[in-house]
Amino acid sequence: MNTELPQDITDFAGVATKRLTRIGGPPAALRAEADDRVRDAARDALRALGAVELDVRSASDDVLAAAVLCQTAGATALPYPLVEELLAIDGARLALVNPHAPRIDHGDLAGSWIAADLDGNRYHPRPASRTSAKLGPFLVAATLSAPDGTVPTDDVSLHLVLGSWRILGAMQQCLDIVTEHVRARVQFGKPLADFQAVRFAVADASVAVRGLHELAKYTIWRLETTAAQVRSSDALALRLKAADTAQQVLRTSHQLLGALGFCDESDVSLLDRHTQPLIRLPLGAEGLALRLIPDIRDGHLETLFS
Repeated sequence: MNTELPQDITDFAGVATKRLTRIGGPPAALRAEADDRVRDAARDALRALGAVELDVRSASDDVLAAAVLCQTAGATALPYPLVEELLAIDGARLALVNPHAPRIDHGDLAGSWIAADLDGNRYHPRPASRTSAKLGPFLVAATLSAPDGTVPTDDVSLHLVLGSWRILGAMQQCLDIVTEHVRARVQFGKPLADFQAVRFAVADASVAVRGLHELAKYTIWRLETTAAQVRSSDALALRLKAADTAQQVLRTSHQLLGALGFCDESDVSLLDRHTQPLIRLPLGAEGLALRLIPDIRDGHLETLFS
């Protein structure tokens, strides 16, 4: 089975990587916490790449392009709500929220917002000001209106899928950083990579990330070939896998980097802090798993087992 992406999508990913890296990568995300001009630069870079022209709701090639763009945004810790803008409704960014504790990443940016929960209920949010918390520095609390209609189920599914691609990019970058570190760091007269326990830890993280990548590609393909309820289950399963993989990779990265991994001088620290909203919202791994239980019982979640 060939799971390689089409050549034009691979080429677009390369162009996107060069353009978004030019903003400055994770260190630029740190600067953005105090300087909004960095977020303006991120918005301009996305427009130059044609992100606003992608039709993610109806064109399969555009969905793939959006996926690899989100992957690159995750790897560079792009300080901008890319997924929310790709799924904008009538010019208003679409945010997925937990109605019991609504939070919107980059909710302080100018422009209108629409919020939806995982059941598709639609709200009109009133974002508050930023708190500059360390985990999720652009996360803001929001007050929601009463439910006002619904958003399409496929919009919720696409939001979960594209957000998972962004988590994927961040975890691939973390894995690259920690792999380079254990090869270069010498301890007891030899590189850390020569220690068996270190090799096992990095190998486990690598297998998890590669598995997430394959599942992400599989889920994108399934968006056009399955019923709406199955697409919804697939999206939940992918986001659950992304959250589980992120926890494993970040734990391994921090263990092997030691104190350095918790300092903003390390890109791992910045990738961790800026990816936390995606990992935890609208629900964390436990909440996603609980939502999947009825889909398993009703047969909407397809697996290798009956």
